[in-house]
Amino acid sequence: MHHRQSKGFRTFILFTSAMLFLFGTPGSFAQTYPSKPIKIIVPVAAGGGTDFSARLIAQKLTEAWNIPVIVENRPGGGGNVGVEAGVKSDPDGYTLVMPITSFPVNPGMYPKLPFDSEKDLTPIVLVASAPLVLVVNPAVQARSLNELILLARASPGQLNYGNSGVGTTAHLAAELFKHSANLDIVNVPYKGGGPAIADLIAGNIQIYFSTIPAALSQTKSGRINAIAVTGLSPVSELPGIPTVAQSGLPGFEVVGWFGLFAPSRTPVSIVNKLNKEIVKILQMKDVQEKFSAHGLIPGGGSPKELGQFLHTEIAKWKSLIQTAGIKSE
Repeated sequence: MHHRQSKGFRTFILFTSAMLFLFGTPGSFAQTYPSKPIKIIVPVAAGGGTDFSARLIAQKLTEAWNIPVIVENRPGGGGNVGVEAGVKSDPDGYTLVMPITSFPVNPGMYPKLPFDSEKDLTPIVLVASAPLVLVVNPAVQARSLNELILLARASPGQLNYGNSGVGTTAHLAAELFKHSANLDIVNVPYKGGGPAIADLIAGNIQIYFSTIPAALSQTKSGRINAIAVTGLSPVSELPGIPTVAQSGLPGFEVVGWFGLFAPSRTPVSIVNKLNKEIVKILQMKDVQEKFSAHGLIPGGGSPKELGQFLHTEIAKWKSLIQTAGIKSE
């Protein structure tokens, strides 16, 4: 009996040693990682907030680790093409993906996505978020959110809002505003934010949810008026402008955001090593200044927090998309 037990025990020891030899100890992935170039897939063409954020992080990671970190642009399918490429990559920490702002919206917009946005990706870190600003044409007799809501209710169907593309943050912010405040305002679609702002200045539309950099010079010159920002805290670039949540629609929050993800099954040690390094990068003064110039607020936090935020966002947008009957083009 004793002899058989020890034989079984020996087999177990041999098996365990073999497993450790094959797969390393739990922390050993992180010790050898990274030992070759890392690629960050950005599911949109070069230029714009996601691409800018990814390149800044890539540059700082390259400097920190002395390993090339490169950005590969894979546009298409409302950001789904690049994410799918990320999902299908080896879960070894050498291919990461930074989805565009439509990422939490797409599960509600596209019933048949080629991946599960939550199950097929491992969250690493929230890199940056970008609140919007609710701007109006100066002819609109409203200087606050409450005044705008009262004006819209007094003249149903008379006020138009710009939509820079179906499912964009600007479009969803306006839809959320319309539904939260129970307003009858008219959707006017545009191909991008530039034409929408031009028409707002011209008075062809009255309301628009703009990215902050696109609206700053126009609000300073008085060509458009800023009413409220869509994040949960005021923005230093727009002093004195309150949040929508503070101004009468509690809980209202719309931010475009960029997070870094890895394919699911990426070792926890690698995810944690990336998280720790990027959190450090996001606290650097020059990084914060560069983000600020692009209307971005540096992120941070744990992988778990990013996972929870994604979960909440997907549920919020699914619900709005169903309520408002928004369809992908």
